[in-house]
Amino acid sequence: MSATATVTKDSTTPGKAPKRGSRMSVATVLLIIAGALVALSVLRALVGGGQESAFENITSSGQIGAALSMAVPIGLAGLGGLWAERAGVVNIGLEGMMILGTFFGAWAGYQTNPWVGVLAGVLGGAVGGLVHAIATVTFGVDHIISGVAINILALGATTYLAKRWFEPLSDIGGSPKQSPQVDDIQSFTVPGLSDGLATVENHHWFLVSDLAGLLGGLVTDISALTIVAILLFAGTFFVLWKTSFGLRLRSCGENPTAAESLGVNVYLYKYAAVVISGGLAGLGGVFLALVRSHIYNEGQTGGRGYIGLAAMLFGNWRPGGLAMGAGLFGYSDALQLRNGGATVHALLLLVALGLALLAAWRLSRKKYVAGAVCGGAAVLLVLWYALTETVANDLVPATPYIVTLLVMGLAAQRLRMPKANNKPYRKGQGT
Repeated sequence: MSATATVTKDSTTPGKAPKRGSRMSVATVLLIIAGALVALSVLRALVGGGQESAFENITSSGQIGAALSMAVPIGLAGLGGLWAERAGVVNIGLEGMMILGTFFGAWAGYQTNPWVGVLAGVLGGAVGGLVHAIATVTFGVDHIISGVAINILALGATTYLAKRWFEPLSDIGGSPKQSPQVDDIQSFTVPGLSDGLATVENHHWFLVSDLAGLLGGLVTDISALTIVAILLFAGTFFVLWKTSFGLRLRSCGENPTAAESLGVNVYLYKYAAVVISGGLAGLGGVFLALVRSHIYNEGQTGGRGYIGLAAMLFGNWRPGGLAMGAGLFGYSDALQLRNGGATVHALLLLVALGLALLAAWRLSRKKYVAGAVCGGAAVLLVLWYALTETVANDLVPATPYIVTLLVMGLAAQRLRMPKANNKPYRKGQGT
């Protein structure tokens, strides 16, 4: 009998099939993406005038490339949260571990080379994960309290070290709040394909140019760390769902008592998961420091550790859904950075269309309250779009955070966390 079999048996009522979190197939995901592209092309064709250029920016290769760049650190933070929570440990400290990654990545990258900086940032985040594991697994400290403490300690430690290590380097760009510049990590462009897609995109053909812009952003000037992040997502799925190691680790997050009774060293697996979680968050911080800006800047994580947790929840604790959530949040973040209020204003109409479709789906399933709420929100967005010409500059920077709140509000009804998540466990309970 496997650990998962025991967990399933213990956690369900006899004679009833166990409840599972909703899971989208690859075909469903592709259908959603195709539907979004068609909707966007229709809107771009219908709107015309001054707003047409704003809609074209939404699917431009530059916008998609920027969205991918913004999504990677969010996705890596969320992936770290997934590893920890699948083992039953809530990791609110992802933000602090990202901060450690930004600082030590830039510090080592400046002194040696960027790839040594990557290793140092991962190790810095892993040390933060180790501290969290010691506090929560060994000493039984509340997971939320430990995570918040790590966030505070990481910020304080890096602020102090930046003053000691970077301030004396003011003649080459260092200061108490930033490091000297670090060399670039190489990026890649698929020759021929990138230029061909750019040509198609510039024709502004219905749907075809939108698809070319989407694909062009994925094959033009892609950082090597982006490729590493994609491989880590694929590797996480394989390790956690296709290997005996992953089966035992997930059993620790579902029913650690049952797992221990079958000989699983629960403490060891929890430690491994949380340390890996910290390392992944640290890698997300390295991406911000070495790819996005090429320097360490105080406060440059900007809450992305928390947004990574939101992306993990949106993805229902699975890598595929997490990747979609990170892409959505990264897209909204890049949108407000690249094009400002005009493009965010154009996006209101697309969001209204999505909410209208969601309202129709809710009503078809006889969920009248949810359907009415979504329909009302769609009407309000259409009115906002019709009565204004742009979005106020003060509101534009809040776009990714508003998207986070909206998505979590819509996704909350289908979430199914690991059953032993954030629950105390002491060694010997299963014997």
